[in-house]
Amino acid sequence: MSFELALKEIDKTFTTDDGIEIEIRPLEPNDEKALLSFFKNLPQPEVMFFKRRVSDPEVIKTWCENIELDLRLPLLALHEGKIVAVASLLQNKGGWKRHIGRISQSILPKYRQKGIAGKLVQELVDVARMAGLQKVEAEFIDKQEGGQKLFALLGFTHLLKLEDYVQDMQAINHDYVLMGMDLKTDEEYAGMG
Repeated sequence: MSFELALKEIDKTFTTDDGIEIEIRPLEPNDEKALLSFFKNLPQPEVMFFKRRVSDPEVIKTWCENIELDLRLPLLALHEGKIVAVASLLQNKGGWKRHIGRISQSILPKYRQKGIAGKLVQELVDVARMAGLQKVEAEFIDKQEGGQKLFALLGFTHLLKLEDYVQDMQAINHDYVLMGMDLKTDEEYAGMG
């Protein structure tokens, strides 16, 4: 099953423990301004940890103009029409990592500790499983402790830590952390019990 077909199975709405109604949907071409606004509203120290310059309008424009849901599935959480969290599932269609999806997520500070980021990541894990991937992974810089805790709660384990291996946008060295999870297919779940 493709990401696009698996996407039809995910929840379209979610209510947080404190009663906030959240819409869940994939990125659309007309989300360009809202997505740029989302990244500009993240705390500046966190923006330094992204691999790409997410505050650059050209980067966001390229993402919104080149949506390929079977390679990169960006899932948005919206509250009252405003993007409050973004999670993505990436897949290599060929090569030695074609069976592994990579998940990342970001959330505005005001919406943290409400289960939103965990819900998005869990939906993407489910999409990866339905699409036939065998593993999912997530990359972190050592300072991203909150993200590591969230992924650990969802079943990811620490696979690897490389000291002073990556640099943030200010060329400051950080430890690289790789976390991962093996995915069981529905058939494997059916055999358990």
